[in-house]
Amino acid sequence: MRQISQPSYHHGNLRRAIVDAALQAIAESGPAGWSLRELARRAGVSHAAPAHHFGDKQGLLTAVAAEGFAMFADALEAAADDVWEVGVAYVRFGIDHRPYFEVMFRPELYRTDDPSVRTGRERAAGMLVTSTRWLSPGLEHDRMTTMAAWSLVHGFTSLWLSGALPESAGGDPEALARSMIRLVLGAMRTGSGGRGLAPG
Repeated sequence: MRQISQPSYHHGNLRRAIVDAALQAIAESGPAGWSLRELARRAGVSHAAPAHHFGDKQGLLTAVAAEGFAMFADALEAAADDVWEVGVAYVRFGIDHRPYFEVMFRPELYRTDDPSVRTGRERAAGMLVTSTRWLSPGLEHDRMTTMAAWSLVHGFTSLWLSGALPESAGGDPEALARSMIRLVLGAMRTGSGGRGLAPG
């Protein structure tokens, strides 16, 4: 009788399979509701494979965060020609890539000093700073202006994902975010006499 063997993975594919299993587990039960052993069963790999590739759960979540920040930065940069759309891209990323989003903004879960995490995070932060600079009335207010705009789009995304907004049941998050961003950030710009280039 022919014996059925476990899937054969190339080294890189095995790593990918473990990360994908982690993303699925995060989508189902959050970043804390599973163990590496459970994850190995889910991915169909040996129980030692996740630890071999990532060391521990924090190491695996560091890989998730690094991948997430790189994708996030790509999404923001793709919208860079229109500063309103940078905010919409933020919301779209959080909703379309919820497992990444749930890890990236919880720095206690992963190693924040990891070079890959730091590179992606700095790229994304640079886009947020650049896209909100035109709202700021002066250099001394740049940080507060960025924090205000960031809080707006991040807060909206979190409320949408949690189902706290009535519109979450069947609304269009991008259309709603676009209208909200133009209303609130447009008012900020008008009120502050913001500097820099006008939005696209």
